[in-house]
This record gives sequence, structure tokens and C-alpha cells, in this order.
Amino acid sequence: MFSRRLIGSVLRPTYAQCRRMATAPVGALSRTGLYDFHIQNGAKMVEFAGYEMPLAYGDIGQVASHHHVRNSAGLFDVGHMVQTNFRGPTATAFLEWLTPSSLSTLGAYSSTLSVLLNETGGIIDDTIITKHSPGAYYVVTNAGRRTEDLAWFNARLTEWNEGPLAKEKGPVEMEILEGWGLVALQGPKAASTLQNLTSFDLRGLKFGRSAYVPLDGGSTLHVARGGYTGEDGFEISIPPQQTEEVATMLAKDPVMLVGLGARDSLRLEAGMCLYGSDLDESISPIEGALAWVIGKDRREKLDFIGGETVGKHLKQGPPRRRVGMIVDGAPARHGAKIFLPGTDELLGEVTSGIPSPTLGKNIAMGYVKNGNHKKGTAVEVEVRDKRRTATLTPMPFVPTNYWRG
Repeated sequence: MFSRRLIGSVLRPTYAQCRRMATAPVGALSRTGLYDFHIQNGAKMVEFAGYEMPLAYGDIGQVASHHHVRNSAGLFDVGHMVQTNFRGPTATAFLEWLTPSSLSTLGAYSSTLSVLLNETGGIIDDTIITKHSPGAYYVVTNAGRRTEDLAWFNARLTEWNEGPLAKEKGPVEMEILEGWGLVALQGPKAASTLQNLTSFDLRGLKFGRSAYVPLDGGSTLHVARGGYTGEDGFEISIPPQQTEEVATMLAKDPVMLVGLGARDSLRLEAGMCLYGSDLDESISPIEGALAWVIGKDRREKLDFIGGETVGKHLKQGPPRRRVGMIVDGAPARHGAKIFLPGTDELLGEVTSGIPSPTLGKNIAMGYVKNGNHKKGTAVEVEVRDKRRTATLTPMPFVPTNYWRG
């Protein structure tokens, strides 16, 4: 899902940062249900969002893993993410108060990317919301924002359940799926791999949809079609006692186990944010190029937390905008300054950047002043005290391959 770097935030490292931590001792960290599975498969474990997570496996490098996902299929452990159920007769209204998405018109077993907003319209976290029914939602948020998100949810639930709508129609309850596994099967061969393990016809499960899918062996699991790589794929929620069994079933040829390094380069090529690097509590969804998550009806009423700022940015334009860019010469990393060519006028800064394994070019995303964000605009990026030419380019950098039927 999206990145981070605010003071007081828990840093979610880029691949380069993960590499630096790979030899560092790991302290008292949380572990997913697949920790032993990772060790048995030769994983190099690093600290990530308060968890011990695999950076890579064995001698397989980040670039090789990246290409394997683009051309075949990879399996990621994303069990560090926070999985939560919200239930109650006013669940839709509650979540529409917390987010700008049109959940009332969302179909059953449909998902949407959304954002939790603070009172000033800043993004507390990005989230995937899946609607099972008007009174039941499955929500996934970032591990690195667990403390902030759960505190926000609990405070707002108390406020909501003491209000007139909840008292009239019923309260909302939150259930955290502690210890549950979550794996992402991604790549052009993901569907055929999963289809071999189920009688459920996956052709009818389109991008952004979910279902309870029976797998060989008797398990019936929540499967959502989507992911964080830009490829076709699935995110599969698994009860604690079955997590390793299901991962073992999925991790068969042609599937490769893939770690954080390739996950970061895949998501950046797909133009997806990492919370803390590309999004934080000072950035509105309009600045973050996420205006599309705001439903048409929500733009009119603005009856959600942070709506006043969002409405102002929609009407007047935001102060800055998230953009993609191709950088010449050397890759620009997080924090690199962006200038108007030939001047000292600072336009913004890079939030994520890598050499793209797929394109063979240096790609980056960042923020620039509104008005300087049009595609094709030439800028200069300061890399190792030297100005590099760069061109703003639309995202995703690599075309997505979602299954739309």
C-alpha cells in the first residue's frame, strides 16, 4: 500500500535502506505467522514497520525477483498489515465519516483504495476497504501506522456510538484479526497457480472484487483480486492455524518467494505510494494525486472528517502535487531536491526513487509546486550535490495488468 518520513513516524524503508539494515541486529520485533517458513526458505530478515520481514531469499537478488513477478508469479508475506472487521447497522455511515469514499454505492464484495483523513485533510493512512454488506466491512491498514490507526479508530468509534444515528439504528463494532496471515500472490501466472488449487472459477473474480474461495484441503479463505505490484494477483487472508499450510501450497513452481526489495521496486514502477515516504499527515488526497478516491457525491457534501480542506483543494487547487519523473544519469532517492532548470528556485523534493528493473531507467516520484506539475515539464534533481535533468512523466511507469474480465 503507501510510504512515510514524518518526524515521529515509524520509517518504512526503501530497498536501499533495507539493504543497509540487512546486517544489523534485529531487536524485539513482532513476527508474522510465516516467520519460521521464511527462515526455512533461506530468507534474509530485516526490521520493517516493527516486524522481522524477509528482504530476499537465498542468493536470489532483488532484480531477479522483480523480473520473476513481472513475467511469472511471486508470493509475498504481507501478514504485518492490520486486518480489521467493522460490523453494525451504521458501519457504512461510520466509515464514510472517516473516509471520502462512496461506500454506500459500493457493491457487495467490492473493494476500494481509500484514505483515513485527519481534521485538516491530511492522510493518516491509506487503506483498502472491502464491503461485504452495508453492515460489514473488511479493512486493511499499514503495519507502520498500527498504533496511530487503532487509536484513531477507537476514539472515533466512541464518539460515533454515543451519537444519535448509532443510538437510533445501532452501534459499530471493530474486530482486529490478530495473528491472521495475509499473503499476496502476484504476477501473470498468479491466476493459473491459484486456479489449480480451487474449484472456484477465478475468471469471474475481477480486479477490485473479493470472494470466499474454497481451496484444496478444505479451507475456505477470503480472496481479494488486486495487489501492490501492478500485476494481476490476489491477497489472501488466512486464519492463524492455516497460514503456513496455505503458503506452502502456493509456493510451488512457478511461484517464487519474494521479499521487501522487489516489493518496493514493483510498487514504484506501478506508481503506488508507500506511506511515510510518499504520503503523510501533512498531505491531502488532492496533493497526493488521489482525488479519484473521493466519490462524486462526497465532493458535493464534504461530510467527512477533513472535508473542508479537501473541498478547498478541489476548488482552488492544492499547493503541491505528486508527480512521476524520469531522471537522467543517476537515480534520485528520497529527499533529493527538485529545482526549476537553471535556477535556485526550489520546486519540491523526491519521495521515492529507484533504477527501474523493467525500464532500464531511473524513475522517481515526488512533490512539486502546483503549476509545475504538467507531464513533459523539465526539472533538475540534485543527486549527490550534482544537478541531474529530469522530465515529469505520467504514472504508472509500467502499464498495469489487472484482470478486468
